[in-house]
Amino acid sequence: MGTHAQGNRARRRGRRRFVDYPRSGRGGIRRWLPSWRQLLGAAALFTAVVAGLFVCVYVSVDIPDANASARREANVYYWSDGTQMVSTGEVNRQNVEFDQIAPAAVHAVIAAENETFYRDSGVSPKGFVRAAVNMVRGRETQGGSTITQQYVKNTYLSQDQTVTRKVKEFVIALKLDRGTSKDEILKGYLNTSWFGRGAYGIEAAAHAYYGIPASRLDPSQGAFLAAMLKGAEQYDPAGGAANHRRARARWAWILDRQVGVGLMTKKERAGYRTFPEPRSRSRSTSLGGQTGYLVDIASRYVKEHTGLTDKELARGGHEIHTTFDRHKVRRLERAVRRVLDRDTDPKKRAADRYLQAGAASVRPSDGAIVALYGGPDATEHFTNNADTAGVPAGSAFKPFVLAAALQYGAPVHDEPLTEAAGYPARAPDLRPGRLADAHYAADGTLRQDRGAPDPDRPTLGRALLFGGNATYVRLGKDVGRDKVRRTAVDAGMLRRSMGRLEPTFSIGTSTPSAIRMATAYATFASAGIRHDPYSVTKVVKDGEELPGLERPASRRALDGDVARQVTDALRAGGRGLGPGVAAGRTGDQDRLRSAWFAGYTEDLSTAVTLFRVRPEVPRLLPMSGVGGPTSRHGSALPPRIWKEYMRGAGR
Repeated sequence: MGTHAQGNRARRRGRRRFVDYPRSGRGGIRRWLPSWRQLLGAAALFTAVVAGLFVCVYVSVDIPDANASARREANVYYWSDGTQMVSTGEVNRQNVEFDQIAPAAVHAVIAAENETFYRDSGVSPKGFVRAAVNMVRGRETQGGSTITQQYVKNTYLSQDQTVTRKVKEFVIALKLDRGTSKDEILKGYLNTSWFGRGAYGIEAAAHAYYGIPASRLDPSQGAFLAAMLKGAEQYDPAGGAANHRRARARWAWILDRQVGVGLMTKKERAGYRTFPEPRSRSRSTSLGGQTGYLVDIASRYVKEHTGLTDKELARGGHEIHTTFDRHKVRRLERAVRRVLDRDTDPKKRAADRYLQAGAASVRPSDGAIVALYGGPDATEHFTNNADTAGVPAGSAFKPFVLAAALQYGAPVHDEPLTEAAGYPARAPDLRPGRLADAHYAADGTLRQDRGAPDPDRPTLGRALLFGGNATYVRLGKDVGRDKVRRTAVDAGMLRRSMGRLEPTFSIGTSTPSAIRMATAYATFASAGIRHDPYSVTKVVKDGEELPGLERPASRRALDGDVARQVTDALRAGGRGLGPGVAAGRTGDQDRLRSAWFAGYTEDLSTAVTLFRVRPEVPRLLPMSGVGGPTSRHGSALPPRIWKEYMRGAGR
């Protein structure tokens, strides 16, 4: 019997299961409770499997190249005062170096997002476990990620909420933390994060919310931008009162949090009790209004002087600093709109239909283009009227005929000519007012007769301002139309815009743009020194200035005395337009299909042009009747625009 029982036990031991579960020899619920050895074994096995899988994943996952969206940057255009005009491109981002971000803003982000950033390994195991739990529950996998993990997600991965993406994020963050400095990671995070208002990166955000670069953010503003990382759709005050309350609470918490983690003292915190209200949402990425015209001028200037191609410029990342004065641009646009709205009525007067305006302001001292009006809206009217050719200058060209006569000489005589006297090669006396007071006598000679003026034979000065086209046709012939052309080109007009050298050339068949007309008149204002127009002061890419954008060199185009005499002659016609003003305009005798006014002070030279053109027909329409009977075929409107603009424009 004993031998038989022992044999049965031996047979049972031979059949023992590899895993004794449910547990043999136990009854009831104890049969289903694992032993401590089984628990330890299962835990060890699980750990070994997870570790093995992690090793396999760690080895197989490399740090990929940055994704395309993380590499995209905008080109940012700045006003002359350094404030942002517009950013262009699919992504509003401007990458900056770490030292170009205010330390206060960096501290705010660390306190809000990852206080252990400089001490941790770049990952949050708790966040990873939380993501796994959420996955099991069928929720989004997003958990509490470190700054490094968020940077990895922004730069190397998609935004998909999946376990696979989360695992890759975890592994890449570990590897990145081992091979990259913390400052470099933080820079990348701040350059790629979404802050709302179309802004990717802290530089774009600083401009979008406060109109300043990231380097100038104070601790209060930095705390506000750190709050936007939580979700601008819920924290941007522009989204309503509820957003404003949440933003204030989050802002205050971040400042307090900085004190709690040792990044700010209590005394410093006490200095920031007022919520830093951001500015209202702006159209900083819009090319509407005048912005598109300004960007067009600046972009073409950059490509012409740096050699950048369209493709290279389109890649983004350029900071383009322009000469445009935002206040003058807005004042010029306002002046055009006010005059045209007041003095024209296209709904009731057919002659006022299809009317277009263009204008430009140039600084005589250096040629900087400070303002222009290119049309009603660059997104609707695509031609830049300030830089278009094809609009005849009319009598606004006459000052260059007078300047050529003074520069190269004209046969002026005090007494009646005899056959023996002949014509002197150069005017014997070019004192101020000498030539402007001369007139053509009945015998065709240019005289300085003393006595009462003859209304039928206007002086050159009067013909310059109040008609007298025949006088300037004759003067251009006597001086030499080639010399007139040379004078205009030397002053700043483009040779390709010059008309044919026929009799009417001297009364404005040439077609300069408003920019070039303003530039040429600026040569008179600067006593004969010509400065080529420029619109960009510098372009910065990856922290380096591009070469080729040095300020254009100046050169003498006219004798100083010649420029002063032209100014004296023009000033007589500028009375009532402003102090110290010189002006030239198209007049009643002009039969060209345009109206001009160009004038200057010591500080500003501005040209305004009006013309009519149908969008589908590329030729100019008549100006007859434009503005009603008091506007003299529209010629009265440009001076009104000029005067409206100049009220305070020089300040």
